[in-house]
Amino acid sequence: MSAVPVPQPRAAAAAAPSGSRRSLAAALLLGAVGATVVLLAAGQVWAEGRASVGGGAVSLDADGGDVTGVPTALAVVGLAALVAVFAVRRAGRVVVSGLLALSGAGAALAALLGASDTDALDEKAARTTGDAAATAEALTHTAWPYVTAAGGALILLAGVVALRYGRQWPAMSGRYERDGTPRPRKAAAVDPDRPEDLWKALDRGEDPTREG
Repeated sequence: MSAVPVPQPRAAAAAAPSGSRRSLAAALLLGAVGATVVLLAAGQVWAEGRASVGGGAVSLDADGGDVTGVPTALAVVGLAALVAVFAVRRAGRVVVSGLLALSGAGAALAALLGASDTDALDEKAARTTGDAAATAEALTHTAWPYVTAAGGALILLAGVVALRYGRQWPAMSGRYERDGTPRPRKAAAVDPDRPEDLWKALDRGEDPTREG
């Protein structure tokens, strides 16, 4: 009488789903927080100055939207890409993950380039004084562009995580039909002469003795 092989612990198999969940949660957190930071920081004052008018001075300020609208636009694109990652599979997921990473990189770069921008305040000085040649004086820049860049870096990191681990993540439409009903799963064939097939069927919650 031959001995029935005893299934070995599936530590590696259990670790894979766990690692997949962690990477999924990390990407969602990084992307959502990064986009939120960009959208909030881009609305803050990035630069301040003043313009001389009739012997006096008028205070001027420029927020991130005055300097550049690129970070805000790319943050919205990044959020859309973060959602789309779960709606596509295989090559499509790689493409969307790459778009997510590029959105973050672009937002961060645009914020850094705008950190020392003077054009927005010069334009406000020209409108305020009515002199097209007027420029802003006593310019100062805040830390908000760098906060925006940090948010872009988080979106970039979310894209990198998606590129690295995205193939392991589930897709939103993977188990459901269009009407939202769970798609019936076809039972795998079980060979009663193969003990390992019997164990796998039991693990799946199937009755290995039921006729197909």
